Amino acid sequence: MAFSTQSDQDDVVGEINITPLVDVMLVLLVAFIVTAPLLSNAIRVNLPKTEATASAPERPVTVSVDKDGNVFIDKRPIAPQARDAEFARLHAQQPDAPVTLQGDEGTPYGNVAKVLAALQRAGVAKLAVLTAPVQ
Repeated sequence: MAFSTQSDQDDVVGEINITPLVDVMLVLLVAFIVTAPLLSNAIRVNLPKTEATASAPERPVTVSVDKDGNVFIDKRPIAPQARDAEFARLHAQQPDAPVTLQGDEGTPYGNVAKVLAALQRAGVAKLAVLTAPVQ
């Protein structure tokens, strides 16, 4: 017989009732769906329509520091005493050009820090430090 005539009040239920959990999760999902569009702080603007123009992408200038502390601008070696003058000349020729800095992992941090400081003194505003992805 499928039904028990005895009172099973004292038995421990070995199953978890997940209905309340599902109800709570659905309420949280609805709350998230309703509030997600409101979290955007962007201002909606209708932009005017124009014909597309081809813009010349700026090629970044690469400054490299090898493991011995030698500095290169686009694979051209720079003398340590001429470094500040070269960075200033580079910035004067192309003030908005982005600069990428790549330092060998074997070089002391001080060598890379000196190059960073020299680039800052020259007025370089767009600077990216290149790293290799972890494998």
